[in-house]
Amino acid sequence: MTATLLIIDLQQEFTRRTLAGRPRSTPGAETRAAAVLAAFRAAGRPVLHIHHDDPDPASGFRLDKPTGAVMPEVAPLAGERVIVKRTSSAFAGTGLHELLQADGCRELVVVGAALDFCVNSTIRSACDLGYAVQLVTDATFNFGSTGPDGTKIAPETVRDVTLATLAQGFARLVQTADVI
Repeated sequence: MTATLLIIDLQQEFTRRTLAGRPRSTPGAETRAAAVLAAFRAAGRPVLHIHHDDPDPASGFRLDKPTGAVMPEVAPLAGERVIVKRTSSAFAGTGLHELLQADGCRELVVVGAALDFCVNSTIRSACDLGYAVQLVTDATFNFGSTGPDGTKIAPETVRDVTLATLAQGFARLVQTADVI
């Protein structure tokens, strides 16, 4: 069975945050996501682009703002399907599950951002729906966080904890080289 590639939320708001100096994990993740995309395209394998359109007018993840635009290295080509979501999970209220079912898809390969938010939510939802998921860890990234006591948490720590949790039955962790 052919896996479908999900490219989650690789939008210019993340580029803006990175260029503003916000600490993040996984330098070069976007380039590796583009390599996975190129491999899927070359093999004629299915690709789905997931774009976040936040209902909050102040959010940078609005498709009507420049920061909501897709990163050029992973922009959809004519004919590639795009799912627009308004919540963290790409399965919530989007019809993604029905679309994948109609295609006979039961396996997903996931790249994108942010690992600890939308990627995590989408993978957990996929697992609940019975999909086998491969998470391309070097083609995903996240930013640091702040703990409940105000302590700064390094992006690498956020990444490690998120990956450790997802590896507990939610996804098989792989690298770009494993899927291209």
